[in-house]
Amino acid sequence: MFRKKVIRMSVDMGKLAQNISILHRQYYKDTKQDFNQYGLNPTAVCMLLMIQEYPGSNQQFLVDKLVIDKSHATREINKLTTLGYITRTSGVGHSSELNLTAKGEQLIPTIQKIRSDWWTDQFAKTATKPEDPLALTIQTVVTEIVGPA
Repeated sequence: MFRKKVIRMSVDMGKLAQNISILHRQYYKDTKQDFNQYGLNPTAVCMLLMIQEYPGSNQQFLVDKLVIDKSHATREINKLTTLGYITRTSGVGHSSELNLTAKGEQLIPTIQKIRSDWWTDQFAKTATKPEDPLALTIQTVVTEIVGPA
């Protein structure tokens, strides 16, 4: 009986991190025009999706979960409010609770589809499946960094 020889590849973690960064930038570049139709950029989209998932969350929550700086979050929240996608109401202490408006709720399926279609295309091009070990490993690392979703 013959055994298949298993070849273990050494992974350069720095190169892996660089590749993840490249993938992130390519996603932003490819989806920018689609999101621009709604006055959004990919970061604002992430914020909308996070607010949809966690109604009543505040700016600090978004900063922590999305690993963005506070001033960037402030600009995006102001833009989302001006566009009519979210509301800010008084929360605990000095914080404001963030919630989607009806207009924001209506937009969610559209932005989810844009995001999903991009990833589906990338996975199809590479014969990769979302349940492959690397995808699960990345999710594990992200969860360790920002906590459970």
